[in-house]
Amino acid sequence: MAEAHQAVGFRPSLTSDAGEVELSAPMLQEIYLSGLRSWKRHLSRFWNDFLTGVFPASPLSWLFLFSAIQLAWFLQLDPSLGLMEKIKELLPDWGGQHHRLRGVLAAALFASCLWGALIFTLHVALRLLLSYHGWLLQPHGATSSRTKTWLALVHIFSGRHPMLFSYQRSLPRQPVPSVQDTVRKYLESVRPVLSDEDFDWTAALAREFLRLQASLLQWYLQLKSWWASNYVSDWWEEFVYLRSRNSLMVNSNYYMMAARAGNAVHALLLYRHRLNRQEILPTLLMGMRPLCSAQYEKIFNTTRIPGVHKDHIRHLRDSRHVAVFHRGRFFRVGTHTQSGLLSPRALEQQFQRILDDPSPACPHEEHLAALTAAPRDMWAQVRRSLKTQAQEALEAVEGAAFFVSLDSEPAGLTREDPAASLDAYAHALLAGRGHDRWFDKSFSLIVFSNGKLGLSVEHSWADCPISGHMWEFTLATECFQLGYAADGHCKGHPDLSLPQPQRLHWDLPDKIHLSISLALRGAKTLSGNIDCHVFPFSHFGKSFIKRWHLSSDSFIQMALQLAYFRDRGQFCLTYESTMTRLFLEGRTETVRSCTREACNFVRAMEDKEKTDPQCLALFRLAVDKHQALLKAAMSGQGVDRHLFALYIVSQFLHLQSPFLDQVHSEQWQLATSQIPVQQIHLFDAHSYPDYVSSGGGFGPADDHGYGVSYIFMGDDVITFHISSKKSSTRTDSHRLGQHIEDALLDVAALFQEGQRLKRRGLGEDDSGHSRDSLPCHTRGSRAPTTATNF
Repeated sequence: MAEAHQAVGFRPSLTSDAGEVELSAPMLQEIYLSGLRSWKRHLSRFWNDFLTGVFPASPLSWLFLFSAIQLAWFLQLDPSLGLMEKIKELLPDWGGQHHRLRGVLAAALFASCLWGALIFTLHVALRLLLSYHGWLLQPHGATSSRTKTWLALVHIFSGRHPMLFSYQRSLPRQPVPSVQDTVRKYLESVRPVLSDEDFDWTAALAREFLRLQASLLQWYLQLKSWWASNYVSDWWEEFVYLRSRNSLMVNSNYYMMAARAGNAVHALLLYRHRLNRQEILPTLLMGMRPLCSAQYEKIFNTTRIPGVHKDHIRHLRDSRHVAVFHRGRFFRVGTHTQSGLLSPRALEQQFQRILDDPSPACPHEEHLAALTAAPRDMWAQVRRSLKTQAQEALEAVEGAAFFVSLDSEPAGLTREDPAASLDAYAHALLAGRGHDRWFDKSFSLIVFSNGKLGLSVEHSWADCPISGHMWEFTLATECFQLGYAADGHCKGHPDLSLPQPQRLHWDLPDKIHLSISLALRGAKTLSGNIDCHVFPFSHFGKSFIKRWHLSSDSFIQMALQLAYFRDRGQFCLTYESTMTRLFLEGRTETVRSCTREACNFVRAMEDKEKTDPQCLALFRLAVDKHQALLKAAMSGQGVDRHLFALYIVSQFLHLQSPFLDQVHSEQWQLATSQIPVQQIHLFDAHSYPDYVSSGGGFGPADDHGYGVSYIFMGDDVITFHISSKKSSTRTDSHRLGQHIEDALLDVAALFQEGQRLKRRGLGEDDSGHSRDSLPCHTRGSRAPTTATNF
C-alpha cells in the first residue's frame, strides 16, 4: 500500500560521520526500549491477556483439575506423589480446626502449578508447530503427508472457541535471516534492472559490506530478536511512518470504496464492541494457521499526534463520541446513552440535525483540517498554539472513536459517465479537497450527499488487511443485518430526547491564519497533482486463473510486468506488499516481482518470433519464481525488512555503509498491492454484486511511478486502482490501465491457444466456444471495448 512511498522517503535523524564501531550504549538502550514497549503492550490488557494466556485451556479447566484432585484425595489417592503433603508443611499452622482448610489450599496450589505446567507445555508445543513453514513452501495445490500430519497436530493443540488474541502467546517470533542469503537475494533482484557496469559496482559494495560490517550489524539484530517481540516492526512504524515529515495526504493514507451509507456508523461501532470483547475470530490460513492480531488494537480511538521530529500514536481505551465535519463546521456526536449504543435511527437523526443546521463556519474554521495534510513539522508547531487556544475542540476531534466527513457533493458510479465518475470517486476518497478530512485519525468515514461512502485510512497504526476486515464486516452488517425501512430511513424510531450535536468552537489565534492558508495551498497542490483511474476488468476473473492451477496473485503480477514494459519500454524495481503476520507483531515484507524470469517472459511476449507455447512456458517459470519469493517473504526470509533493520542499526552505530546507502536510495516506480477479501462468507457476490466493496487504492511511491492495487470481486471481475502524478510526463494512469487490460487478455490468450492445440492434438473439435472463452484477441493487439457492469 502507501508504505512503499514511506519506505523510500524516510530519513532517520541518527546519521553522523564520526563514532566508534563498538558496543554502542544508544544501540543497546534502543534494543532495551523495544523490549520494554513489547512488555507494556502485554500488561495493558491484563484480564484479556489472562484469558488468552491460558488458551487453549480455560479457567474452567483449572476448576476441573482441582475437583479431580480433591476427588482423588477423598478416595485416599495421592496424584501429587507426596507433593501436596510437602506444600501443607510449608503453609502456616492455624490450629487443628483448620487442618482441612490447609488440605484444600495445598490441593489448590498443586492444581495451579500443574495447570500452569500443562498450559506452558501446550504453548511450547503450539509455538513449535506454528514455526513449521513447510506447508507454505509446497507447490501450489499440493499437500504432502507431512503437512497433513502437521495440520492434524495443530488442530489438536489449538483448542476450541479462540478469542481474537488467543494465539498471540503461541506465535513464533520473526526470524532474522542470514545476512549472506539476504545480500544474495538482493543482488539477484536488482540484476534485471541494472546495466552490467552498475551491477558489478553494486556487487562490489555488497562484498565489502559482508566483509567489514555485516557481522556486527547482524549481531545487534539477533540480540534484539531475542529480547523484543519483533526485530523490525517497531522500527518500521517509527522510522518509516512516525519520523516521516511529509504530508499524510496521498503519502501515508489509502482509501476503500463501498456503495451505501445509512447504518454504517452503527455497524462500525458494533464492530468496535465485538473487538473490545474479543468476539472477532482470529484470522486463520487454511482454516488452521493463526495470524497475528496485534494490529487490531488501534483501529478505533486512535490518532497520530504530530511532533517536531517524530510523531506518536495516541490510543484511548474508549471513546463515546465521533467527530463530524460538514460544510466547514465541526461537531461532536455522542454514540451512547446510559442504556447503551444509539440505534441506527437515532444516529441518522443526529446526522440529519447537522445537515439541517444553517449556521455558517467561523473564519478559517472551514480550512482548519488542511493543517493535518501539511508537513508534520509545521503542523506540530501550529498544534501547540491550537492546543492552548482551542483545547476542548481539539480534544473532541482527536479523542473521537473516528472521524466522519459529511460531504456536500455526490460521488460514486454514474451511468452517464461510469469511467470518469469512478476516477473522481477514488480521488475524493484519497485526497478530497485537502481540508475536509482529519488525516491524523486512524480512519475517516466519508459519506457523500448521494449516500455513497468510503474510508480514508492513515497507514502507520496498521496495514490494509486490518481495516479491510473491519470494512467487510461494516458493509455486510449495514446491508444484510440492519437494513432499511420502506421509506429509506434506518429501521427503528427517532429519539427526540437526544441533545443536539455539540458544535465545536475554535478560538483560532491570528498567528495561525497564515499557517492554515499555506497548508491549504499545499494540500490543494498535492491533491490536484494526483491522477486516479479505477476500472473493472470483467473479461475473466479468479475462476479462469484457477482453472489453470495458477496463483491468481502471481498471474496479475506478471501481467503488470508486461503492462509496465509496454508503457515505459523498460523494467523497474517493483514493490509488492505481503504480510508477515505468521509471526508475533509481524507487519509486511516486500516481494520484488520484477525477476529475471519475469523479464524473460515479457521479452518473449514482445518478440514476434517466439511461439505461444514458448511464451507460455516462460510465463509458468515466472509465476513459479514469484510464488517462491512470495512464500519466502511470508515465512520471514524476505530481503527488504532485513536490509532496513540493518540500515537502522548502522545509523545508531554511526557506521557508514555505502552498500546500505545504495539500497536505501532505491526508487520504486511500480508499487503494487492486492486488496484481500477475507470474509467471503459474508457476501454473495453473484446475488448482491452492488454490496461488495470494490477495493481501494493509494498514491504512487515515486514522482514518476505508479501505484496499482487490485481486488478480485467474486470469481469473474478484477477491479484495478491506478494512481500517478500529473506533473510527470512519463506516466499516465489511464494509459497504464489500457496496457493492463491488454496484457491480461494477451496472457489469457496464451492459455486458450494452448488448450486449443491440445484439443487438436487429441483429435477433438475445437470449433465451439468454451464457457471460459474470451473476446477474440491475439497477442499484442488492443482489447476490444466492451460494456461492463459495475
